[in-house]
Amino acid sequence: MTAASDASTAPGGEPVSVTLRVLDGAYAIARLDPDAALPDWADGSGFVSIARSAEELSILCRADRVPATIRADAGWRGFQFLGPFAFDQTGIAAAVLTPLATAKIAVLLIATFDTDYLFVKIENAGRAAEILTASGHVVAAAA
Repeated sequence: MTAASDASTAPGGEPVSVTLRVLDGAYAIARLDPDAALPDWADGSGFVSIARSAEELSILCRADRVPATIRADAGWRGFQFLGPFAFDQTGIAAAVLTPLATAKIAVLLIATFDTDYLFVKIENAGRAAEILTASGHVVAAAA
């Protein structure tokens, strides 16, 4: 068994194959002060994630909506795990993240109620898709 196929197994050893769909557009993750109001530019088309902690307000959205005056890291490509997945289903994220970590591809992973979203830098997106496919996953073009 190869390292790639080993990565696509759940903790119990059963194989895990995830279908991921590429999201349209480039994304950015922005950092605002923890007490900042939610900005109007954050909401709109495409995927949006907003998280507030005691240390920061983070917003991930389409890069073209983030003002130049905002501290942000742009140039991310998104992949949607095609779910939904049950909360007690194990090994889904690990099966996708392990081969990418082995290839030294940095990721942002965001969970929603139904599924997960993976973001990699745009320059690594093609290689990430190849690695995921070689690991037994399916990567579908944007809808």
